[in-house]
Amino acid sequence: MHGVEFLQDMAVVMMVAGLVTILFHRFRQPVVLGYVAAGVIVGPHTPPNTLIHDEATIRTLAEMGIVFLMFGLGLEFNLRKLKKVGSTALIAAPLEITLMLGLGYQMGRWFGWELMDCLFLGAMMSISSTTIIVKALRELGLTKERSSGLIFGILIVEDVLAIVMIALLSGIAMTGSLSLQDVGVTVGRLSIFLATALVAGLIGVPRLMAYVGRFRSDEMLLVTALGLLFGFSILAVKLGYSAALGAFVVGAMVAESREAGRIEHLAAPIRDMFSAVFFVTVGMLIDPRLLWQHAGPILAISAAVILGKLTACSFGTFVAGEGGRSSLRVGSGMAQIGEFSFIIAALGVQLKVTSDFLYPIAVAVSVITTLFTPYLIRSAGPVAALVESKGPEPLVRLLEAYTQWVGRLGRREGPGVASRMIRRWTVQMVLNLLLAAGVFLAAAFLSRQAPSWLPPVLREGAAHGVFLWLLAVVATLPLFIATFRKLQALGLLVAELKVTRAAAGERTAALRSMVANAIPLAGLAGMVVFGLALSSPVLPTQGVLPVLVATVAFLTALLWKSAIRIYSKAQFALEETFRNPAPVEEPAPRPIPALLRDADLQTVTLTEGAPAVRRLIRELALRTHSGASVVGIERRGVPIINPGPDEELQSGDVVLLLGSANQIDSARKVLVGAASD
Repeated sequence: MHGVEFLQDMAVVMMVAGLVTILFHRFRQPVVLGYVAAGVIVGPHTPPNTLIHDEATIRTLAEMGIVFLMFGLGLEFNLRKLKKVGSTALIAAPLEITLMLGLGYQMGRWFGWELMDCLFLGAMMSISSTTIIVKALRELGLTKERSSGLIFGILIVEDVLAIVMIALLSGIAMTGSLSLQDVGVTVGRLSIFLATALVAGLIGVPRLMAYVGRFRSDEMLLVTALGLLFGFSILAVKLGYSAALGAFVVGAMVAESREAGRIEHLAAPIRDMFSAVFFVTVGMLIDPRLLWQHAGPILAISAAVILGKLTACSFGTFVAGEGGRSSLRVGSGMAQIGEFSFIIAALGVQLKVTSDFLYPIAVAVSVITTLFTPYLIRSAGPVAALVESKGPEPLVRLLEAYTQWVGRLGRREGPGVASRMIRRWTVQMVLNLLLAAGVFLAAAFLSRQAPSWLPPVLREGAAHGVFLWLLAVVATLPLFIATFRKLQALGLLVAELKVTRAAAGERTAALRSMVANAIPLAGLAGMVVFGLALSSPVLPTQGVLPVLVATVAFLTALLWKSAIRIYSKAQFALEETFRNPAPVEEPAPRPIPALLRDADLQTVTLTEGAPAVRRLIRELALRTHSGASVVGIERRGVPIINPGPDEELQSGDVVLLLGSANQIDSARKVLVGAASD
């Protein structure tokens, strides 16, 4: 009967959720709030009868909802976007989160709450809702405004910092303490995990998705993406992190593939279903009596979120050099909390470190602040105009002068070639060391639980440690060799720049040689210490250590050139991922006039080497650049009518174009180059 009860519970959840969300949509309210309201209706705290019999299974499905919700956020989070958000988001987001964390923690202390309640309250108050903000801006038709672009950039940085906070809160909840050392260790381990996962994933995942995408099977593509999602989520759990973190990271990997648009479209129905169950379970946890008992804190926290985020985001955006009107619009759009706050609250419940009242309070605050969001966004422009016209003239002029000064700083010429090279090498060396640390941490993890596939002689005693240590050393050899070579190049560059002939005179050559050699030697010594520190969990007994060190020296000399080739190929593959065109959405087709006097149909045959071969139609953006449209493809005698934007063009394809003569000529150049068909 368990299966029947589960089916009955799911029927109740989805039917009530559907009815309530229809009402919310009718009254132009966020659908997310409708799901929460549905949860309150079917929850155990709403009389007269409990409509749900198997809450444990529903909560398990809700955890799946968190996984899919974070996967969707990862797909929207694009590393290229993070690079483009600029200084405004990188200044405003950390400033806002720091201020709101402190404000939330202090408010919790004022209410007399426990330490963990205060910490989780601050974390929940610090993250705005991407879903609610995007929906509000779309409904108001403001997505193309500059202030909206700034909001999206801040949300991207917030998502990254939220992941760090979730990891920190998990560590604090498990240890029960908050020390600078614990924070440093947690952030360090998280950085190693993210660096290792992202580099390996960005090399492999886009290529895997591209290979599967060639079969033009939506089923294969979706199943492969879901396999990566669940596999990486369970890996994150095994390593001591949350499944939500793993889902977000794998979503960011998939977002860099050409098939990201198709995967997002295919996964959307599954994500929507499980996300609906998640938000319904959020409502099921709400006890109306608790809300009444804590009405004062709910109203106070709601006011603090609105005023605090409005002030913090506006101030941070203004400090970064944006005008007063744009800054106020950014602050108005960010003044609410949502799905990430629910996830943080759910983490506290799951770890059993927060009080029962905190989760319902977070939901109530989200509902109140969400209701105010559209009105705040609408009023931002008039309020800014009022301040500019009625404010003290000296203050207005001072603010304008500051904005212009910061703008001039941003337009100054950037660092020279040498500075850019030094910065790039430094980033690469830090990344190499993080990846090496990730390999040794994996070896330490395996040392605590020997895999069953190892021969018995390698699963016992010192032999197990020796085997894992040598594997880790060989795997990280390309990273350490590449780091040493970059240190050599850095030494030569610094010696050339800093040891000038005017200052050193006749000793120029000797001093340059000394500086050029000192930097890589000092770096080599540091790498040895770093490697020994990483090796300590799996390091064999000291009696065999000299033999192993000699073995490593022999392997380094033997594999030097091979290691350089392997690193170069991996670096090229990573750079190729970012060189590929970013996934873009082809704009909606323009209406075709009823009279097609100027329209024409012509074919273009693609030969090997043509610019369009092995490119997706939406990557070409043919309609944007030429005005012509691809309405059909003949591939090896098989017609493809009205191909979608994710169709990959192949050598030998006969492409049917619709447009005027000039438009088709422009499209022909995009498809086959300057030569005509």
